[in-house]
Amino acid sequence: MLRDDPDAVRASQRARGDDESRVDTLLAADAERRAAVHRADDLRAEQKTVSQSVKKATPEERPAVLERAKALSAEVKAAEEATRAADEALRAAHLAIANVVAPEVPPGGEDDAVTLRTVGEVPSYDFEPRDHLDIGTALGAIDMERGAKVSGSRFYFLTGPGALLEFALAQLAITRAVAAGFVPVVAPALVGAQAMEGTGFLGEHLEEVYRVERDDLYLVGTSEVALAGMHADEVLDLSAGPRRYAGWSSCFRREAGSYGKDTKGIIRVHWFDKVEMFSFCPPEQAQAEHLRLLQWEEEFLQALELPYRVVDIAAGDLGTSAARKYDIEAWFPTQGTYRELTSTSDCTTFQARRLGIRYRDADGKPQTAATLNGTLCAIARTIACLLEVHQRADGSVHVPAALRPWLGGHEVLSPGMSLAPSA
Repeated sequence: MLRDDPDAVRASQRARGDDESRVDTLLAADAERRAAVHRADDLRAEQKTVSQSVKKATPEERPAVLERAKALSAEVKAAEEATRAADEALRAAHLAIANVVAPEVPPGGEDDAVTLRTVGEVPSYDFEPRDHLDIGTALGAIDMERGAKVSGSRFYFLTGPGALLEFALAQLAITRAVAAGFVPVVAPALVGAQAMEGTGFLGEHLEEVYRVERDDLYLVGTSEVALAGMHADEVLDLSAGPRRYAGWSSCFRREAGSYGKDTKGIIRVHWFDKVEMFSFCPPEQAQAEHLRLLQWEEEFLQALELPYRVVDIAAGDLGTSAARKYDIEAWFPTQGTYRELTSTSDCTTFQARRLGIRYRDADGKPQTAATLNGTLCAIARTIACLLEVHQRADGSVHVPAALRPWLGGHEVLSPGMSLAPSA
């Protein structure tokens, strides 16, 4: 693609606000690598010819032929080393360029997302609404003070009804995902560099990542990383349709650069649990699969009785691996605005190409797969939204019907209530 239409890649870099010169660096690295391979091939061919001529050489010719063979051996070794260096330079130049932005993506940056639709009515209250931390503290559901004592700022305990809400949301998310045909997965939260690099979470995103240097492992910020890496260097059977996983894992984010933002409560934290949808499919099916992931996310928020809007993320706010991304932002009463609760990204062939994930087409030929991801439930932030939207004047919180089977049948959470199943 880069060789055929470098201007399209330059345009994508401009749309993202990234460095266009990286395209020229990659083109040069590609040309140098091909030249290095060609030279090494030529030298090996000549070396083979000279080696065969040794037997045919006359006694007078043999010393010169042997000398040439010796020189060629050294030249071949140097050429092969140059090829390895060119391979490394090409890979580094390739990794420096983000996925090519889809043509339909809105231009601009973080503030230029386009609202596609708004669903549900923004609630009104006949009392002054309290934020989720005040509600959660009164319920005995959230303990930020002890979280900070144990682990530092942006850590927390979920206790009593808060812990039950975590389990209820995870159960609801996994149950709905399985009903939609996803394979449930409990994914590792520690992964190696191949999975992190292949999914696009190293490089410019390195400051967001926790690294265990002693073991050269990384704490994932999303189970997308482990789910993508699970099939690295494999050829998948996609003849029956997309392969879909619903991965549960703890997620860790350093939140570098977020100093002073969302310092109160559990909206922006260093650790949370999440249920993530992940799909492998042929590239021509990716756009339709992206809309299906979005639909499942919407249906989940509708089951939680949360008002939300769907936004099409602008090019300058896309992650490295995403060609297009939709966010679902739910209403937070005390902030008087919609905040991101879930997102879904079409990564086209970007991650699968890096990770060597292929499938066989109708002719049996291996092709690079497409990958897509979508958050079904980021649990901590969803709890925060539930507490705010469903709060009542007396400090209690309405429990959406979809969650009640995993909350002992309780219709309301109240301060001091028994957590035993309701009669």
